[in-house]
Amino acid sequence: MNTTDIHRDIRAFLVEKFLFGRAEELRDGDPLQGNVIDSTGALELAVFLQEHFAITVEDDEVVPENFNSVNNVVTYVARKLGSQA
Repeated sequence: MNTTDIHRDIRAFLVEKFLFGRAEELRDGDPLQGNVIDSTGALELAVFLQEHFAITVEDDEVVPENFNSVNNVVTYVARKLGSQA
């Protein structure tokens, strides 16, 4: 799976689950925490990533460096998928 597909799927999940279809409110570089998701939302995102991309999200990986923006989440998932190859 390439980063374009990862990006599309993550955006679609966030828009559907947290923004009720308002895609224009989601900017890829903007912080997710507090704007789109809260701490419970971060857990829901982690579960989605595990189920959708068949990766394992460790507790210590749910940090801003990985979950603070759409761009960070895409990079994180791509790295996890690459390490499974």
